[in-house]
Amino acid sequence: MKKKIAVLGITGSIGTSTLEIVRHHHDQFEIVFATAHSDYDKLYEIAKTNKINKIVLTDTDKKIYHADYEVKLYRGRTDLVELIKNEDFDILINAISGSAGLPYTIVTLKRGKSLALANKESLVMAGHIVKEIIAETGATILPIDSEHSAIFQVLHGHDKSEVRNLHITASGGPFRKLPLKDFDKIDLNEALKHPTWEMGTKVTIDSATMMNKGLEVIEAHWLFDMDYANIKAVIHPQSIIHSVVEFVDGSMIAQMSVPTMQLPILYALTHPIHVQSYKVVTCLESLHALTFEPICKNRYPLFYIACQAGRDGGLMPTILNAANEKAIELFISGQIKFTSIQMVVEKALNKAANINNPDLETILNINNQIKSQSNMKYDF
Repeated sequence: MKKKIAVLGITGSIGTSTLEIVRHHHDQFEIVFATAHSDYDKLYEIAKTNKINKIVLTDTDKKIYHADYEVKLYRGRTDLVELIKNEDFDILINAISGSAGLPYTIVTLKRGKSLALANKESLVMAGHIVKEIIAETGATILPIDSEHSAIFQVLHGHDKSEVRNLHITASGGPFRKLPLKDFDKIDLNEALKHPTWEMGTKVTIDSATMMNKGLEVIEAHWLFDMDYANIKAVIHPQSIIHSVVEFVDGSMIAQMSVPTMQLPILYALTHPIHVQSYKVVTCLESLHALTFEPICKNRYPLFYIACQAGRDGGLMPTILNAANEKAIELFISGQIKFTSIQMVVEKALNKAANINNPDLETILNINNQIKSQSNMKYDF
């Protein structure tokens, strides 16, 4: 029997990789519904090509000029929530970018379903709530981020007591060697030229600032129940080793492959086994030297700011994430410089009062308040 999959964000990079996996393993998987925010034409074409009978466009303002009665179209976030609550599926892939993905994570886990998670913001903002829901429903999170998938694979069959440290790798982004004096001149096109990964706009900019790696440290804290002191990050420019688990006896085990999201997606869909596939092949003889270096605080201050927000807990990770999303919007629209992303985030955190164990309503309200501030870059 085929495993039934729901894919949120199927028009993005994770969604595209998922489609490749499903096509290659068409005897094992079928997509029962899929979503996009506003790109109806691409969503519709994907549905027709891949025989997906139900699709959701979450942007209710988007005008639709043609319809197909063979493909059932749903509109808006409310319709999507109802589908997640009622549709028959085995696993849901949440590949929605940013804080918008959090409500769908909550609904999926409350239903007790398996969640393949590429939306790190769900755990960054509401990790404590997610853990409570999982304890109540028995739902499962299967990480899709390559770094967390790597740790997940290595830890299989091992108890937490065996682990000394988790080591998450980072490429260093496009500005690893750029002189610091030139950072003020960085433009959007340069920020989007990632050296090893093809990703969406937001996550590519996060990789350039290294905010992405700070968010991944927070995510790892919740996924693997590890103290922040035992979660490390290191620059590995080749992006071949995706993470390393250091055990208490000093041994270190890494998961490695050429940089592709197809491998972690496939493992999430087939966990706990590795199924035969030739979609990803890594030739050891063709690899160049694998190198590592520390994360420079002067070059990547947002990584350290994010880690501190994670340690502070409460509302601070939500404020961090919301301010970062707003700052990236301002950078993309040309209203602030690349280096001002850090300033916007720092000012938001410095202005805020923390709340321990905030409920979901408070988290979503604070997130929306920060992101809706039109004069944010001046107001802090």
